Amino acid sequence: MPRAFFVLLLLLLAAAPLRAQKQYVREQQTWLGVFNQTRFSQRWGSWTDLHLRLHDHFVREKFQALARVGLTYYLTDDVRLTGGYAYVHHYPDGSRTVAQPEHRPWQQVQWFTKFPKARLMQWVRLEERFRRTIQSNERTDDFDFNYRIRYNAALFLPLTKRGFEPGGVQFLLNNEVMMNLGREIRYNYFDQNRFFAGLSYQVSKHGQLQGGYMHLFQQLPAGSTYRNQHTIRLFYFHNFDLRPTPPPVPTPSPSQP
Repeated sequence: MPRAFFVLLLLLLAAAPLRAQKQYVREQQTWLGVFNQTRFSQRWGSWTDLHLRLHDHFVREKFQALARVGLTYYLTDDVRLTGGYAYVHHYPDGSRTVAQPEHRPWQQVQWFTKFPKARLMQWVRLEERFRRTIQSNERTDDFDFNYRIRYNAALFLPLTKRGFEPGGVQFLLNNEVMMNLGREIRYNYFDQNRFFAGLSYQVSKHGQLQGGYMHLFQQLPAGSTYRNQHTIRLFYFHNFDLRPTPPPVPTPSPSQP
């Protein structure tokens, strides 16, 4: 259990906002997401997640839509490698009156750690981001490109006797930090930090509902402007295991050799 509290401390420290005497853009958003991981065999599975993000007093306007798919290789039950593709649709925002499409191949290693009274999920993800260039409020045939690396850690602490069984409720702390890389990045090598605190409800053996508050702090490309965002986040996670269940091994009777 001490390891779990150590991870909790790291999450809280990482979530501390990066303060600077800069210009801040303050926003309120609502993030809705559905996640699925399906395991087809001992080694192979799939990843899918879909998102809709709203802004302007949390719900007035569409901000972003995202669809992500991937193919997963299971090194073990608790260590997984995934690679795939994501499409991001940035809706018109501010002075940009046209939508901006983004193509995003991605690769990830994800691992799980079980403590006596806690669960920890971590991943490291690399993204290659191709964003359509916008000039004079018109889309061009060119793309801006950069890499982004992300580290995500989520700590689950049970609040009820059911623990991680169906009907159980957990307190969830989640932090994700992102860094930009590439020749086109000049001022915002630090991209953003997302800190989330909320509740996770175990709907069933395969389904989990998460809801709570997320604070997003982001350095925008100009480098002198930061996004300070308050977010309502509601995610649903579902896992399928399509592996055939092995038949039970019969217990030999005393009369058998």
